[in-house]
Amino acid sequence: MENLELHTHKLKNEESFGEVRIADEVVAIIAGLAASEVEGVASMAGNVTRDLIEKLGMKSLSKGVKITMEENTVHVALAINIQYGYNVPATSSKIQEKVKTAIETMTGLEVAEVNIKIVNVLMEKN
Repeated sequence: MENLELHTHKLKNEESFGEVRIADEVVAIIAGLAASEVEGVASMAGNVTRDLIEKLGMKSLSKGVKITMEENTVHVALAINIQYGYNVPATSSKIQEKVKTAIETMTGLEVAEVNIKIVNVLMEKN
């Protein structure tokens, strides 16, 4: 039974009393929160619509995250605003590892790739 509102995927569960499905949005939220925890990440970058929604007080936890699923494999694309002064390759590597670990640990899905696009460099506000 496919949920018509959310795009979901069945999780592989060997010993189960029923079916477990996870929405793409949930995987995106996990990825966004994990990336946000990495030192040097100023924020996730979003599009104009999501930025407007946030200004109205409804924060989008999957902002800056695109998820593509094939079977039980996840492809993640992140748009990141990085803080000035942080090493981009080192910070990106930490983000990739943190996102991959979070998704695989929490969902049991396999992460094939985590692609990062640095959209902006933000200066600290004094």
